[in-house]
Amino acid sequence: MKSGPDRPGGLDRPLRLGTRRSKLAMSQSGHVAEAVRRLTGRAVELVEVTTYGDVSREHLAQIGGTGVFVTALRDALLRGEVDFAVHSLKDLPTAQPSDLVLAAVPRREDPRDVLVARDGLTFEQLPDGARVGTGSPRRMAQLNAYARVLGKRIETVAIRGNVDTRIGYVHAGELDAVVLASAGLRRIGRSDEVTDFLAVDHVLPAPGQGALAIECAADHADLAALLAGLDDPHTRIAVTAERSLLAALEAGCSAPVGALADLLADGQIVNEMRLRGVVGTTDGSALVQLSTTGPVPQSYDEAMALGRELADEMLAKGAAGLMGERAS
Repeated sequence: MKSGPDRPGGLDRPLRLGTRRSKLAMSQSGHVAEAVRRLTGRAVELVEVTTYGDVSREHLAQIGGTGVFVTALRDALLRGEVDFAVHSLKDLPTAQPSDLVLAAVPRREDPRDVLVARDGLTFEQLPDGARVGTGSPRRMAQLNAYARVLGKRIETVAIRGNVDTRIGYVHAGELDAVVLASAGLRRIGRSDEVTDFLAVDHVLPAPGQGALAIECAADHADLAALLAGLDDPHTRIAVTAERSLLAALEAGCSAPVGALADLLADGQIVNEMRLRGVVGTTDGSALVQLSTTGPVPQSYDEAMALGRELADEMLAKGAAGLMGERAS
């Protein structure tokens, strides 16, 4: 492919990185831009793109969830307005368009959810009837189920907004706590707000949570090859299994589905992967939670097969009925 001033291979202009405008998106895109500069020696400029998810005030479950933070960035890629884009991987639909390529999945941040609560409270210390804010049906399902295990009741409150807005509900006394992704708080330097890290034994994260996706046009093979230098194979294998499970359950990111693939090591050698999945009703009254452990997949096809197999087991245990109950 011939390089020129309008192609990413052209050396006479910076690479254009498409990013959402939020503080979190700008921060994580800034980290990727610096990594690309170090890797390639090329200048990188951030190009801010407004997505439907950024301007809509409806709850994510109402506007479909999947793709609402992604479509505008992908359109900018295909129009040639940006050379590559950075997404939170959990925002990506599970079906990859043929005209775009997932060039890199960098090393994952902490995938756990965290609590930001008044008075430094942990989840177990929250009073009966505590109001806990989250925009995620997945979190609602597992938080309510966790509270039941502890013998108490919480009220999960649907909220939207950026990190500052959500934490502001706690500081203003409108909510007792909010639940956020650890990775997001770390990336914007707000980890000191965390009052409790929610163990994945109680709250599984969204598939791909904590990971970033670097995407470019499929016909920019030279750029895709450069960006591949940022790919972390262990992270890619793990999130491939998680997203395959999600796809097999026919659920978008707004559905109450959690998944996490852990790579398990014997000393310094990573030799096993454990994949866990959960589906539940948002009130926490019913969950289907299963796991499988086996050798680390040696290909993305094997990782996808593992996700499908666990999804089939979950469907056989009644997962489809729980999702149907949510939607009815």
